[in-house]
This record gives sequence, structure tokens and C-alpha cells, in this order.
Amino acid sequence: MSKHSRKIQKLYETAPKEETAILVSVVRQYQTEQQTEEYLDELAFLTETLGAKTVYRFTQKMEKPDIKTFVGTGKLEEIAAYIKHFEVDMVIFDDDLSPSQMRNLENELKVTIYDRSLLILDIFLNRAQTAQAKTQVELARFQYLLPRLTNMWTHLERQRGGTTTRGGAGEKEIETDKRDIRGRITLLKEKLREIEKQGETQRKGRKGIVRVAVVGYTNVGKSTLMNLITKTNILAENKLFATVDSTVRKVVLENVPFLLSDTVGFIRKLPTHLIAAFKSTLDEIREADLLVHVVDISHPHFEDHIAVVTQTLSEINAGDKPILLVFNKIDLVETMPSEEDSMKMTELELEEANFLDFDALAEAYQKKTGIPPVFMAAVSGQNVEGFRQALVTEVKKQHRKIYPHYLEDQTFSLEE
Repeated sequence: MSKHSRKIQKLYETAPKEETAILVSVVRQYQTEQQTEEYLDELAFLTETLGAKTVYRFTQKMEKPDIKTFVGTGKLEEIAAYIKHFEVDMVIFDDDLSPSQMRNLENELKVTIYDRSLLILDIFLNRAQTAQAKTQVELARFQYLLPRLTNMWTHLERQRGGTTTRGGAGEKEIETDKRDIRGRITLLKEKLREIEKQGETQRKGRKGIVRVAVVGYTNVGKSTLMNLITKTNILAENKLFATVDSTVRKVVLENVPFLLSDTVGFIRKLPTHLIAAFKSTLDEIREADLLVHVVDISHPHFEDHIAVVTQTLSEINAGDKPILLVFNKIDLVETMPSEEDSMKMTELELEEANFLDFDALAEAYQKKTGIPPVFMAAVSGQNVEGFRQALVTEVKKQHRKIYPHYLEDQTFSLEE
């Protein structure tokens, strides 16, 4: 081999390697095959957001997970054989693992083990920008990892490099014992208390103005919608949890000022301890006068997503607030054809097309929320004006509660 070839080979070998992962899900009796695929698709999307590549999926039908290794002995052997043959870097489970399950699985499989909570925590750690969000995530992560520490864990001090790959100069082995970690947890709690005091002061200064919070399942287009209304450039990506930090902007529409805040997206099986970690974001929702619930209507299970968000809002004591439901991404769905066109189609064609009846949806959800929903496409700009008008109408209702004698001809300047 020539000197030139050896130099090229050396450069190639030092290039960052994309980590590979296999996904594992225990299928309950009530779970359909379609639901299982959807859940694993979402887990694969989370894995991709973290920066790893899914190479295979394992499922096992069980009434309840095995108390020691989550999956049965035979399935565990099958997973171990696949890892050894294809040199897989990590295994990701679609449920939370107990500390003993985590330790047993690492001892058996000899690779990094993620459960759903830890996967989401690591994504949040990558995406957090503000000091408060970073502190909240780091605290939640340490608290979750504390009872799960083993010699194989590299999550604790792993440094992030770039936007699409993980890795860097992080520690290869954990050199800190549980006492040190408890000390760091104490320091983080103290730091968070100071940051939260500042946040409370800022929120007190916003009294007397209508506050609107944009909520919804993750990756439904909340940040894109926020950018349209505020004319700012908030990060909007086709990735789960593109937004972790709460962003607040002052907006004026038709001479009515209000504060609009973007919030972290909700997701199926969002761990309760993770919800608690994002107190600042949740305070924006809890203290809002109006919620704009954005829904990706192009998702085949958008109604399940609505249910997840509704349940989460109820859990954080924000379920009784006025809600403007916004069905986004209508440019990606087929609407009901006219009666004349439908007569030309067979029953099978109608069934396979999976048309959506916007009128029926509007009627059904208006009965639930008391506010007519909006259908739009934020990216293409379809019916953006309709959304603006609906938003202004609902903001004015809240504005009149604060200022019942508000002068309609009073003007305000837009403050970015």
C-alpha cells in the first residue's frame, strides 16, 4: 500500500461514525398492529432526532414486561445475537425501564441502553438553549440517572458535537460516584431557584396584557405558526422537540396587543418527571388567557394526538382554558369530494382515499371547545388570514375582560 493510500485510509477511519440503534417494544393485548407500527415510527423519529440510525425493530407480545429484563429470555437472546453480528451501538426501549432492568440489560447485551425517558432527556439536552432550560434538563437527567448508574454509562458527561451526530470528547467511563452526583443535583436546584425568581419577576411585568400560548403535539408546526404571526425567526425543523425553550413575543393585531409564547411539544408517554422539569414552559401555559392548540391534520392519528395534549393540559391544571383549535397542514390531506364527484367513485376508492370532512370536524370540535376551529397550512400560507382573524377575535374577547372600556381607535406599536 502506498504512503498516499495509507494517509487516505487514516483520514477515513477517524471520521465520525454514525451510531446505530435497534428499537424494542412490548406489545400489549389491547394494541393493534397499526398502533405498534405508529409507536415504533415515533420512536425511530426520536432516535433520528438524537442523531442515531435505526437498523432494526424487535417486538414481543406480552401481557406485561418481564420484571428482570423487560423482554423474555428467548427474545433477549435474539437481540443479543443481532447486536453481536451487526455491531449495534445501542438498544432503545419504547417504555421506561426500572433501575434493575437497566442494569440487567446492560450486563446481558454489553451496549448502551436507552429507555424512552432517557432518550427524550438527551434530545432535550441537545436542544436546550437558555440557561433555565439547560439547568432544568440537566437536573431532570441527573435525577433520572442516579439510581440507574453502571460502569457502562457514557451519557453522563457525553459532549455533543455538531447538529446531526452525537459524540465528542466525553468521558469513556463514569468517574463520579453517587455522592458527587447528589452534590451536583443540589447545586442545580439552587441555580434553578435563582433563575425561576427572575422568571417570576418577568411574568409579573406582563400583567395587564392578554397572554396566548401555542400548544400541541411535537412536530405539528407550532414554531412555523409563531413565525408567521410574530415575523421572527424561531427555529422550525421537521424534527421532534425542535423547540425546547419557551419563546415569548409581543404582537399587535388590529390595534390589540398580546403576548404570544411558543412552548415545548407534548408527546405520547411524556414522563411526569420531565413535565415537572419544564416548570417555566408550563407556567406560560398555566398563566395564559388563551391556548392555541395546533394539530397536524395530515397525521393518520391526529385525533389521538389531540387526546394526548388534552390529557396533558388537564394534568398541569390548564384544561379549563379557552382553546382555539388550529388544524395545520391541510395541504397534505384529501378533502371530501363533491357529491357529484363521489358518485363517480367506487366504495373501495372512497375508503382507500381516506377523505377528511372539514365541515364535520369543525362542527364536532366547536361543540367541544365552544370556538370554531381553523383549517390552514402554515408552510404554504393557505388560510393564514383566516387564522389571524380567528386569533384576533378570541384575543379581543380576553382583552375586554382586562380592559372593558378599551378604546377601539387606540393604537400600539409592535415590539419585537
